[in-house]
Amino acid sequence: GAEALDMLQAMNTGHDGSLSTIHANTSRDALARLETLVLMAGMDLPLRAIREQVASAVDVIVQLTRLRDGTRRVTSLSEVVGMEGQTLTMQEIYAFDFSAGVSPEGKFLGRVQPTGLRPLFLQKFADLGITLSPGIFGTSAMWEQQ
Repeated sequence: GAEALDMLQAMNTGHDGSLSTIHANTSRDALARLETLVLMAGMDLPLRAIREQVASAVDVIVQLTRLRDGTRRVTSLSEVVGMEGQTLTMQEIYAFDFSAGVSPEGKFLGRVQPTGLRPLFLQKFADLGITLSPGIFGTSAMWEQQ
C-alpha cells in the first residue's frame, strides 16, 4: 500500500533511473496492481492522479513468466506510452513467440521477438547519446506500416 505510493513519489522526483518488481499476470495487470496498491495506502487520491503518476514514472515493463516446463522466460517488454483520457496506454515492443512449440523433453522452444513497434523511449536514448540499431525492434519495413 503505502510503499507503492512512496515508490511512485520517489520515481517522480526528477532523478532518472529506478527499478522495481511487482507480481502480476501481464504488463497491463502490473499497472492495475500498482494502482490498487497505491489506493490501499489510504490516501484520498483520485484514480486519474494515480494513473498520471504511473505514466510519468514507469517507462518499461519487463514481464517474466514461469512456463509449464518450469523455466522462467521474458515473455513481454512493454512501453508505457502515457495517457489517453482516463486510460494508461502502452505498446508491446517484444513478445514471446510460442509458435516454435515444445522440444521432445518438454521445453519451450520459442523466444522473444520484436513486434515491429518503434518505442518512444528511443528519443530519450538519443538525447543521452545512446544509439541502437533499428533492426533490434524489427525491420524498417515494419516501421513503414505504422
